[in-house]
Order: sequence, then C-alpha cells, then structure tokens
Amino acid sequence: MFVAVYWWRVHPGKEDQFRKAWRRGTDLIREKYGSYGSRLHRDADGRFVGYAEWPDEATWRAAFDRKMVYDDPETRAAFVDAIAEVPADADPIFTMTVTDDLLLRSAGGPEE
Repeated sequence: MFVAVYWWRVHPGKEDQFRKAWRRGTDLIREKYGSYGSRLHRDADGRFVGYAEWPDEATWRAAFDRKMVYDDPETRAAFVDAIAEVPADADPIFTMTVTDDLLLRSAGGPEE
C-alpha cells in the first residue's frame, strides 16, 4: 500500500463547504483512479490534512500526473473556492510506502 499526505488552509467560514467538496472529490477519485479513499484531519493550527491510501505508488503517480481531474466541475469549484493556502505546487507533504499496518478500522465506517 502507498499513501500520500496533503494539507490545506481554508478560508474562515468555508470549512463545511471544503469538507463536503473534499468528501465528494475523494469518492470521485476513488471511482476514477482506484484509490482506497482518504481520511481528513484538522490539526491544532486549523489546517486540514488529508491522508490518502492507494494500492501502490504507480497507481497514485498515474492519478497525480493527471492532476486527479474528475468529471464534476461544481465539486472542484467549491473545493478550490474554499482553499486559502496549499503547499508550493500543491504537492503532497509526504508520499510513503506502508511497511507495517496495525491501524484498526472502525466498524461503523466513515464518520461525518
């Protein structure tokens, strides 16, 4: 398994808009590019951090090279409109191959 970690700062008041667009975009990326999905976190300084799982680096690279474009301009526009800051070139802050996985999955599925 391969993971990529990203972060975004969101304009104040647009957090719900961002989260909704992130969830929809994650579903579309999973469907189109074969990711395993992602988790969204919020760190102490307010940044959102996304941890995306992929079957392997080649699958992630193919999607990343295509800028993970999906066929839903409204979702993409809402996502971009909510963002105040991203890392340079919107590159992931980490890309890593999983060596050991002891993470327990919750029985209830994704949390809203």
